[in-house]
Amino acid sequence: MSEYSILWADDEIDLLKPHILFLRSKGYEPVTVNNGRDALELVENRHFDLVILDENMPGLTGLETLQRIKEIAPQTPVIMITKSEEENIMDQAVGNNIADYLIKPVNPMQILMSIKKNLHSEKLVSETTAQDYRQEFMNISQMINSAACIDDWYHLYEKLVAWELRLAQTDTNMDEMLRQQKAEADTEFFKFVRRNYEDWITDPSDDSRPVMSHEIFRNEVFPLLDAGEKVYFVLIDNFRLDLWLSVKHMLSEFFTVEEKLYTSILPTATQYARNAIFSGLMPQEIARMFPHLWVDEDEDEGKNLNESELISSLFSRYRRQCKFSYNKINDSTGGERLLREFSNLDKNQLNVVVVNFIDMLSHARTESRMIRELARTDAAYRSLAESWFRHSTALELFRRMARSGAKVIVTTDHGTVRVDNPVKVVGDKNTNTNLRYKVGKNLGYNARQVYEVKRPQALGLPAPNVSSAYIFAGNNDFFAYPNNYNYYVQYYTDTFQHGGISLEEMLVPLVTLSPK
Repeated sequence: MSEYSILWADDEIDLLKPHILFLRSKGYEPVTVNNGRDALELVENRHFDLVILDENMPGLTGLETLQRIKEIAPQTPVIMITKSEEENIMDQAVGNNIADYLIKPVNPMQILMSIKKNLHSEKLVSETTAQDYRQEFMNISQMINSAACIDDWYHLYEKLVAWELRLAQTDTNMDEMLRQQKAEADTEFFKFVRRNYEDWITDPSDDSRPVMSHEIFRNEVFPLLDAGEKVYFVLIDNFRLDLWLSVKHMLSEFFTVEEKLYTSILPTATQYARNAIFSGLMPQEIARMFPHLWVDEDEDEGKNLNESELISSLFSRYRRQCKFSYNKINDSTGGERLLREFSNLDKNQLNVVVVNFIDMLSHARTESRMIRELARTDAAYRSLAESWFRHSTALELFRRMARSGAKVIVTTDHGTVRVDNPVKVVGDKNTNTNLRYKVGKNLGYNARQVYEVKRPQALGLPAPNVSSAYIFAGNNDFFAYPNNYNYYVQYYTDTFQHGGISLEEMLVPLVTLSPK
């Protein structure tokens, strides 16, 4: 006998014996009644996993019975079968959250398919997903070993994230296999960046190099402005590819979506990558050309306080006249303020909006035990981010942008990676505090474990001192000082960090939204 209990209510149930016999042959034993009142009595007194309901019954109609069933057992899926193709009946049934809607005549296989979809879909999806991933495993391994250019890495990373999201929705026990593949990919990507990064910076004419942070405005924003479009440029800090894919469906309701990846500069940190985006310059050039807008690592001043001025300098340098606004949203109050003033934005050719919630979430996960528990896994972290987006002012802002008819570019300055492997480093008191990169003089480290840059200017980076060097962590490493080493390691293991080299930090979404 089937472990699932099914109730089938139809005033012509005796004519459906072939269907009943077919379901019995498949291991089901439906309980049958020929009217809505008997169906309700059974639902009130025992549990059913699924109800099949004829819409056109004497006495209580199928729709009336459906409404009562939803009051008694709101979680029980109901399949409605009807002779009528009237749209209002279909609307009422769908409005009562039915599981499926079938038009007579129905054959036994249709019934079986609907039952499987509602009772077995999770198991079937898990089994199919596990089988598909096992088949894909070797293909992904080959892609990791053969990736030779940045486009190969974009394609590979997109595939890994797609599998991560798919496996997270099922109970396949494949998560560990995927984590190992991601770790292998990050190891090889770290080597790839270490071999090629300096060439990307020093030879901008190389067609194989990626689009990088300081080129985003020139490549993406300027062409839209030249075409007469009004543009919203929305930068969501720490907005990894998996986070974008988690909220994409909400924006697809009112935008058509064009998406790709670009490569963040090093360090993958706000001070460097975001300032490069808004200035169109590498950090060394910002420090040289606009020393009053660049804040060195050892200064206490905020590192992202001059973004509006950097945008102005970008347009001035290209001799462009562009009326723009700059707004930063740090909390719900800031979002509500921008919504109240939204009509004023329509006067501008360009509106830049920086949203800081994801960055705040990643920092809170480090500092708050409760947030770390809520966002214990990457899947939970995505779920929190998705819930915030759905219920925040950000979603309403996007709705209004769509209604305005403007193009919207959504991107980030860098991603973030969960770290779990400490790497010892020694530095003096002036060495910066970031866990994924260090800049200073007389740094002590194992060169095999880092990407070391002894000539910062070759990478477009400012050097606070003549002997300053940069080192970058890769994979899931983070830098820890020998002093209080055990405490430091315990505190920062399994936290989200950025600044170094990983697929998650460097390969980030660049999305263009066009209103529907």
